[in-house]
Amino acid sequence: MSPVRRLPTDRCDAGFTIIEVLIALAIVAVSIVAIGSVMSTNARGVRALENHVALIQSAQTVFVTAIPPRKQLAPGALAGQVGDFRWQIDIGPVGGDWIVEGADAAWLPELVKIRVRSPSGATVDLETVRLMHGPHR
Repeated sequence: MSPVRRLPTDRCDAGFTIIEVLIALAIVAVSIVAIGSVMSTNARGVRALENHVALIQSAQTVFVTAIPPRKQLAPGALAGQVGDFRWQIDIGPVGGDWIVEGADAAWLPELVKIRVRSPSGATVDLETVRLMHGPHR
């Protein structure tokens, strides 16, 4: 009879010990948590960027559509809503001594301030100068 030959896997030092398996599982778990954290941070950043882009697009829409035409432009405040975004327009003098007494100015500069607020509370402020007909017209 021939002696029984042991396969290499039947040896007592073959394979992994329970400690080695636990260490490998711990390393895998830490790696998965790190990857999940990076993905979560990335998703929050993308969401914040999407909200900012929506806010800027709403401000651009207000800038283009809500400012009255030059003939109807007058000092004061306007307010409204575009979707979920609230906006306010303040029209007033640019500042300084733009109106010269006795001058026959056909046009006067007016400062137009636009503030748009998102549902989350973020705001964007835009300013522009528009020319209005002078007081004699």
